[in-house]
Amino acid sequence: ARPMPRPPRPAARRGTRFHAWVESRFEALPLPFLGPDELPGGEDDEAEIADERDLAALKEAFARTPYARRTPYRVEVPVQLTLAGRTIRGRIDAVYRESGTGPDDGPRYEIVDWKTGRSQDADPLQLAIYRVAWAEQHGLPLSAVTAAFVYVRSGEVVRPAGLPGRAGLERVLLGEPGDAYIGGEAGADVGPNGGADVGRDGDADTTGNDRIDGEAVTESERT
Repeated sequence: ARPMPRPPRPAARRGTRFHAWVESRFEALPLPFLGPDELPGGEDDEAEIADERDLAALKEAFARTPYARRTPYRVEVPVQLTLAGRTIRGRIDAVYRESGTGPDDGPRYEIVDWKTGRSQDADPLQLAIYRVAWAEQHGLPLSAVTAAFVYVRSGEVVRPAGLPGRAGLERVLLGEPGDAYIGGEAGADVGPNGGADVGRDGDADTTGNDRIDGEAVTESERT
């Protein structure tokens, strides 16, 4: 069953407009046909886009990131992954492709998720799921796929190290002990039919602690 629609919120609509604006910069790319309720950027994380001036500031901040000068390989990619008998769905903001930099001189892909909120505590589990889904969908080794959060306000790019693969993600969902997940005790919000939505800016239904263990290393690049 589809969820009930949420009441209109101006801040959420501004978040939707930011994601749509990013997409519009790359009009030559094939974009999915999305309805108003399916566009990204319309959830609680985006409520921190306070007004039109704030939205304009976000656009200017994005223009200062290195991704403003790169054309993505794909944008708004729907993904679906079955882990431990549960179906997890999400939508990747952007995928970038670099030829000759992956294993055996093949292409390397980078999964990117835009974060427009003021906090910088996104859960690496989200990127891990997207990374496995993209690799399996395209028959790629995980070593050919990297993933990053881009905090648009600060321009910071965070690439969590040690993202788990399929086996590690399944241990997380099953609640098994071990070093399966670098982000601590986090889990997906699973419905009665075994489905779940992975969280993201504007598409979030993930629960748990958004922290990274002290042993995990994060690579950050300030622009």
